[in-house]
Amino acid sequence: MSKRDLSCEEVIERLFDYLDRELDHRQAADMERHLSRCRDCFTRAEFEKRLRARVAASATVKAPPRLYHRIGNLLDRFDDNDPDMPH
Repeated sequence: MSKRDLSCEEVIERLFDYLDRELDHRQAADMERHLSRCRDCFTRAEFEKRLRARVAASATVKAPPRLYHRIGNLLDRFDDNDPDMPH
């Protein structure tokens, strides 16, 4: 497994893939190595992580039961009208 030194530009381009855990082990290791050495990129990555955490924490409002029911009815009607769906 070869180590690759990434540029700051490459790290920023791949940052969201890294945060979403969409990189393979080698790519993630390359990112982590760069982040451990580059204060600017580390700061950017930490900002994005914290922003995501805050957005996730604020999205705790649950849809009302009536909305779930309406969506369920629409999906049922869609399934009934789709000839390719097994019944």
